[in-house]
Amino acid sequence: MTDLHVLRVFSGPGGTAGNALGVVLEGGAFPGREERQELARELGFSETVFVDDAGSGRVDIYTPSARLLFAGHPLVGTSWLLRREGLAVELLRPEAGDVPAWQEEDIHWIRGRAEWAAGRKTRRYGSVAEVDALDVPPPGTGWLYAWAWSDEASGSVRTRGFPGRGDGVDEDEATGAAAVVLTAELGRALDIRQGAGSQILTRVGPAGTVEVGGRVVPQELRKL
Repeated sequence: MTDLHVLRVFSGPGGTAGNALGVVLEGGAFPGREERQELARELGFSETVFVDDAGSGRVDIYTPSARLLFAGHPLVGTSWLLRREGLAVELLRPEAGDVPAWQEEDIHWIRGRAEWAAGRKTRRYGSVAEVDALDVPPPGTGWLYAWAWSDEASGSVRTRGFPGRGDGVDEDEATGAAAVVLTAELGRALDIRQGAGSQILTRVGPAGTVEVGGRVVPQELRKL
């Protein structure tokens, strides 16, 4: 039997909402990509992470239909979990490259690059109400990150994320990679409220990077 940790990542103040994430700390229990893809499909979370080497931070990320080189909420959640398990890993190593990870009070941060999240299209709307009124999924294809300022002066943004993959995840509750893309485009720190009540914090990092952080809440432990 192998443990599956189910977390909620980018939860709002007080632990509300957050995007569900599955993490298999003993990734060797599912050595093949086909096995991992099948488990991710069965679980149905927007992403599932397999930790291949906790000491060096090597991780492998899957949606229900594809393997990802980089993703925000899986890396924030995995960083939090490894720290809770007594492994304060300073670098996570998904396929895209080295991702620094650290904690500041109750917020867990990672640092990545917008080019690692290629294919996520942002679209600005005139008001929060317009974003809230969008169909699920909206017309069209591809990854859409819909957003509107809720308070431009303070950097507060309302967003919704639509993966457009046709794999059962029609709307993402909280999307770190898309938040990285939006932050890079706007060139400023953001306080993002996404989905039903999730919160994503971002800021511009060094050398063209973006830092993205949020709260993580443990939900359950399953046996596989």
